[in-house]
Amino acid sequence: MREPQEQQQEPEAEEPQGEGPDDAGPDDEGPRPLGVGTRPTGHGGVDAHLVRLADADHLGVPGHLEVYEDVHRGLRETLAALDQPAGPPVPGPPHTSRS
Repeated sequence: MREPQEQQQEPEAEEPQGEGPDDAGPDDEGPRPLGVGTRPTGHGGVDAHLVRLADADHLGVPGHLEVYEDVHRGLRETLAALDQPAGPPVPGPPHTSRS
């Protein structure tokens, strides 16, 4: 009878550590893409501000705050503009008096 041979397994290749955005240490201020996806809202002003969020993906962590504040400010201004009348009131039809 033959004894079972021990199978030698090749050692698995180790994956490099610390190369992904989630592996960055707390002191790492390099770019950390968030991958925030947006869909068109149908309002051009709002859509433009939401697209600006993608700018944060190319900045280091300290730069994210500036982008977020800029987008927030823009969205607030857009919302406030919706509460403003579109322009001066439209004059009504002229009064005709029949005497």
